[in-house]
Amino acid sequence: MIDIMLVLLIIFMIVTPLIAAGFHATMPRGANLDPRPEGENEVILGIDVNGKYFLDGRPVQDGALEDILRSVYAARSEDKILYFKADQSLRFQKIEEAVEIARRSGVRVMAAITEPLQSGSLFGSEE
Repeated sequence: MIDIMLVLLIIFMIVTPLIAAGFHATMPRGANLDPRPEGENEVILGIDVNGKYFLDGRPVQDGALEDILRSVYAARSEDKILYFKADQSLRFQKIEEAVEIARRSGVRVMAAITEPLQSGSLFGSEE
């Protein structure tokens, strides 16, 4: 019985600082990207370094994103894809909030827009 309690104590001691510190995410970079221009029917949600939302390049007021996305996707019967662009140094919590807002608004598929790698190798170091 004491063994189980000690294991749980250790697990909580490891997990608690991770939850309190927050989780940082780096947006993906790709080596073999398709250089396809953005289409006119594509909806692109952007989040800048300050956590402000942009829909198709236009700023969105705080709290209005869900209503705007709901109206956009209510008119669509098939193509319910949202393309997502976020600043690399943004906290993951803000990205998670945006994903949840999009899900509640009727978005069925989210696709991350990536940037090409700057160097020639896959992991950013020279070989």
